[in-house]
Amino acid sequence: MEKETEMKEERLGKRGLEEGVPETEPVPEAEEYDYLEEREELTEERIMDMLDSRKYKELKEELENNMYPVDLAEILEEFDQKHMVMVFRLLAKEEAAETFTYMNSDMRELLINALTDSELEEVMEEMYLDDTVDVLEEMPANVVDRLLMVTDEEKRVQINQLLQYPEDSAGSVMNVDYIALRKEMTVAESILKIRQVGLNRETIYTCYVTEKRHLIGQVDVKELLTTGESKTIEEIMDTNLLYAHTTDDQEDVARTITKYGLIALPIVDHENCMVGIVTVDDAMQVLQEETTEDISIMAGVAPNEESYFGTTVFEHVKSRIPWLLFLMLSATVTQMIMNSYEAALAVMPQLAGFIPMLTGTGGNCGSQSSTLVIRGLAVGEIEFRDLFKVIWKEVRIAVCISLILSVVNGIRIVLMGQGDATMAFTIGLTMACTVIIAKVVGCTLPLIAKKVGLDPAIMATPLISTLVDISTISVYFAIVSYVFRL
Repeated sequence: MEKETEMKEERLGKRGLEEGVPETEPVPEAEEYDYLEEREELTEERIMDMLDSRKYKELKEELENNMYPVDLAEILEEFDQKHMVMVFRLLAKEEAAETFTYMNSDMRELLINALTDSELEEVMEEMYLDDTVDVLEEMPANVVDRLLMVTDEEKRVQINQLLQYPEDSAGSVMNVDYIALRKEMTVAESILKIRQVGLNRETIYTCYVTEKRHLIGQVDVKELLTTGESKTIEEIMDTNLLYAHTTDDQEDVARTITKYGLIALPIVDHENCMVGIVTVDDAMQVLQEETTEDISIMAGVAPNEESYFGTTVFEHVKSRIPWLLFLMLSATVTQMIMNSYEAALAVMPQLAGFIPMLTGTGGNCGSQSSTLVIRGLAVGEIEFRDLFKVIWKEVRIAVCISLILSVVNGIRIVLMGQGDATMAFTIGLTMACTVIIAKVVGCTLPLIAKKVGLDPAIMATPLISTLVDISTISVYFAIVSYVFRL
């Protein structure tokens, strides 16, 4: 029996034995491994070597087969204008347009100035409308004029329409290239239409059913491919629709796409007529930009869309100095409070040594709470109506944390000989009050900012730390003065 099995394995191969199908032409594993090993990574140095050796044909093939547009855009950042243009001209139209969308504004401007009108026209034709609008918004006026000159009239009208929508609105990031079907069309007719126009659409996985431009339903390509061709769209379309308006905030649209796992979200105007879609890749970009903006504000830096190295020293200074000036001047309040207790510090100089620890701990506690609340606001988990619920939760957390920190710090003070039990109790009580105040301030300010229409990230680390410092110093000297009768 074992001998028969061995003979059968030889005839069928391992896969054939499992599936009952003979192997036709088995590929030796060693050959496949060697083939993968021979593929050399297309790096900046290798591209430059091929350009210097005038191996344009080989480089063109390598770029088409072994390089993603997003990776190529990163590599081209290190090239000078001459070599960047040489590589760009070797790309096929589709790859060139996609690579162009991943470039930063400086690289795009260099390319635009170097390419001919006909080359620019080819790139503009292949770019999706929303990407085109993003490029135009970042370019100087003279460059925008040139790009619009090489754009066909129909696309120019659509571009101007999108540019009129408010910044950060759904209309400003939507794409007007989508597949619209009629409810009376059959599945066969719909598939034929997708084949005819799908190449020029950003996504074909979800098609939208419209009647006199009004959105009435949607159908997935999966449904079309698995349904009888004689059925009508009306029979299979989904009428339980999610959509957004052109004036809705782009971040809310991105959250909706993420929450419901959508490939695209239809966008309608004030008359409920469908005008475009926001795709999942655009939603991811919006969320990334919003997150970057929040992180910048939380660090006390004005948001900047340019990269770190792409921003001049002057721009860095300009974005950072306002918050630093405000925080420096606000620290004057802390100084004034300490000056009013000069007599107490003269009697007990060791009191000054505990101030950095208390203010630092308070600032850290406030930052923890504010960061979690800002994150909850960003993902829609927390609303302003949850204010008292959040405060109550943070107070309970603060009590537990303050007890642990106070006990540990009290033991440290006694063991290190920095004070007696009374001093340990005083610092512990101040620590407890500081933590509770910091937690309440940290969770409250972002919610209030959201309610009054400000960015919650403004009420983050720098501002909260300053407010907590003032509160900590006031509480500290009030407690010390009472306990030691200063």
